[in-house]
Amino acid sequence: MKELDLLKKDWKKNENSFEQVSENEIYKMLHAKSSSVVKWILIVSIIEFVILNGISFLIGDNGYSKFLDLHPFINFLEKFNYLVILVFIYLFYRNYKNISVLHSSKKLIEHILKTRKIVTYYIFWNIFIGGISGAIGGIEGFNRGFNGGNNRPENTIGVIEVNYITIIVMALLIMGGIWLFYKILYGGFLKKLKQNNEELKKIDL
Repeated sequence: MKELDLLKKDWKKNENSFEQVSENEIYKMLHAKSSSVVKWILIVSIIEFVILNGISFLIGDNGYSKFLDLHPFINFLEKFNYLVILVFIYLFYRNYKNISVLHSSKKLIEHILKTRKIVTYYIFWNIFIGGISGAIGGIEGFNRGFNGGNNRPENTIGVIEVNYITIIVMALLIMGGIWLFYKILYGGFLKKLKQNNEELKKIDL
């Protein structure tokens, strides 16, 4: 925000004669910065979607495909997740287009807040779906191995409890890892939007 700080200093020097001009300059700078941030959120989300799904497509694990065939709910959950991610990408795109043509600080503030909410919901959704998918996949994998095994331990209840606790812990670790990944990936964008929002509240066009 160095350019903005320099502009504010110049504004104070010429406060009486150039107040409105300075406000317009500040708004234009914040508008450009906010539009750029939202554009990068859109670009990163598309790259993320293409890379993550492209890798899984190229690997083409036959074992995993058979696993999905045997567990239609997990298969449905995975396809539904694709749809939800595409909806989020569309929302990022629509917000970017809306911000690009705004001429009001009040509207810009509203769209910045809206973008931050959408990104937050996007992160929470990925954490949720990652934890749920990991837990269901672990439970289904354990049940398949346990029920298909020939040599079962005497204390089957104890084994099941230990394995379910392990699956829950692993799901929580997966969710924590996803949160950290998206915190690193989108945290800087959210911070910049928050800064722009605070600066916009200080001017009145």
